[in-house]
Amino acid sequence: MRIVSLEDFRDIYIKACQRGIPFLLSKLSPSSDQRTKSSFNQTDIPVAYWSQIPLVRKRWNVMITGDEEMEFEEYTSRKLSLTQPGVKMLSVGSGVCSHELRFAALNPNWEITCIDFSEKLLQEAAQNARENGLSNIRFVAENIYRHELPDNTYDIVFFNASLHHFKNMGTFLERMRKTLKPSGYLVINEFVGADRMLYDKTQIAAINEGLQLLDKSYRTIYRTHLTKNRYYGSGLLRMLISDPSECVESERILPEIHRLFTTVEEKGYGGNILMPLLKDLSHHFMSCGPQEEATLRTLFALEDEYLQRHTSDYHFGIYTKS
Repeated sequence: MRIVSLEDFRDIYIKACQRGIPFLLSKLSPSSDQRTKSSFNQTDIPVAYWSQIPLVRKRWNVMITGDEEMEFEEYTSRKLSLTQPGVKMLSVGSGVCSHELRFAALNPNWEITCIDFSEKLLQEAAQNARENGLSNIRFVAENIYRHELPDNTYDIVFFNASLHHFKNMGTFLERMRKTLKPSGYLVINEFVGADRMLYDKTQIAAINEGLQLLDKSYRTIYRTHLTKNRYYGSGLLRMLISDPSECVESERILPEIHRLFTTVEEKGYGGNILMPLLKDLSHHFMSCGPQEEATLRTLFALEDEYLQRHTSDYHFGIYTKS
């Protein structure tokens, strides 16, 4: 297990350049909750993540919905086809609620409750809801561990990039199962890869193989003068200091879901190579000309080959309570 790596020191410098010294100082708080909150309270996140690249998002859409123009919110709404009045959805760890707001717009008959411990993010989400005339969504700023969930209440429990932040995965998912109605659905769009993102040597080698396919001009790290020539993998100590909740039991997500729920459908959409490789390099591919698109297509092919032998780090899934 890596306790400290060169990646950690580089990442500290990068975070200082991208998000400022106050962000770094927030990581010195003795409160693990405050260190976790500081990771999410910034709503003006820089263009540094793979999820912001339009062509990557189209790739996800194809892998999840079969249509590069259809996102998973529309696909899920069609798949569940819950058109009766008063359908209740609970979203846990919803952040700025971009996906929940889309669900609310697509399904005016749904009553959506978003729970997150960041009041700041939920205030922004509430403002967006008002501006878009959405009255079927409400926001609760509370720690889910302390929030009382009524039994047999919700038709849908939804997690988007939040489930991997919760510990005691089996017990936690038992709570989610209890709050679902007998015919209810669990819907996830999640990282389910290595705990604490401590990738093994095989995955790190594949990431570095992908880096070598990039022209040097695409390896300049956002808001720095550094060039990303090699990926070393994160160390445990930085992960614990930066965000104690990050991928705390991500490897347990799918096994525990499979134990407690019945799978309606489950689709991996990669990320094993693309996510760590494109971190801090995504700004080069926001507007894709022919060369940028060709580069991304080459990386997609590399990851597809990798996924033939390894389980996807990111999964979309729909499950029933049974």
